Amino acid sequence: MAIASSNPPLVVIAGPTASGKSALAVRLAERIGGVLVNADSAQVYRNLPILSAAPSADELGRAEHRLYGVLDGETPCSAADWAEMAKREIGDVHHSGRTPILVGGTGLYLRTLLDGIAPVPAIDPAIRADVRSSDREVNLMRLRKLDPDAAERLQPNDTTRIARALEVVLSTGRTLKAWQQMREGGICEAIDLQAMILLPPRAWLYARCDQRFEHMVEAGALDEVAKLLDRRLDPDLPVMRAIGVPELGGLLRGELTRPEAIAAGQQGTRRYAKRQYTWFAHQPPASWRRITERVDDILDSLPADLSALT
Repeated sequence: MAIASSNPPLVVIAGPTASGKSALAVRLAERIGGVLVNADSAQVYRNLPILSAAPSADELGRAEHRLYGVLDGETPCSAADWAEMAKREIGDVHHSGRTPILVGGTGLYLRTLLDGIAPVPAIDPAIRADVRSSDREVNLMRLRKLDPDAAERLQPNDTTRIARALEVVLSTGRTLKAWQQMREGGICEAIDLQAMILLPPRAWLYARCDQRFEHMVEAGALDEVAKLLDRRLDPDLPVMRAIGVPELGGLLRGELTRPEAIAAGQQGTRRYAKRQYTWFAHQPPASWRRITERVDDILDSLPADLSALT
């Protein structure tokens, strides 16, 4: 028999892109009187509502949504930044007597909020300047010597994370992984967590990724990217690296044809979904409920009582 918790409830609905998280979260919010809180790094920004699959007008009308489109793309949002915003929103929802429902596919956001953040000291400005001005391949070569585990774990084209891992070990003498084992500030012990991870059949998921990206282009995603590129923002900003921005940017610059840009965007989406799928299948605790059915097949079976989710 499960022991009732005196902590306030928090629902997490997580999983790869295009898995149906938003549809499930809105339906659950209607059933239990919940408030959706965004946990997707792209949907924090207001610049790409179509390309980031932001909530539709219908979804916004059916349930309250928070932390969607709250920042402009020129403002970088780290996992720690988002976690602080999420803590405030979760506390406010709890104060109102309702249930917050975190929904998104950014695993780093969720882990930072629930488990805390590594207390990495401030990076030496000279070291940061040196690392950030160096070529990615040079940084990766240096990282292989100083932190081979990180060099092996990170994608070889992930400029930002390679630079971060390198500057941490250079500045502190300790690897980023070692710092991450000292996490602090998480809320996991203060809430009654009910977590669901969507892991639908891969073939169904990838087909949805393809269909959705093509629909985004038809719905006006190209105009969103054009307006963003016109601002000449730093290309390393998260919003500029969002899936679809580089690909549609290539179309706008005449480097790709429309079919080529769509195919590249679809491929990028599938690859991202694959990485998310692997992370969510293995990284969260085993106690988090894994849902392997298609979301369309479970919407009508959601309970009206939060306790029935366990």
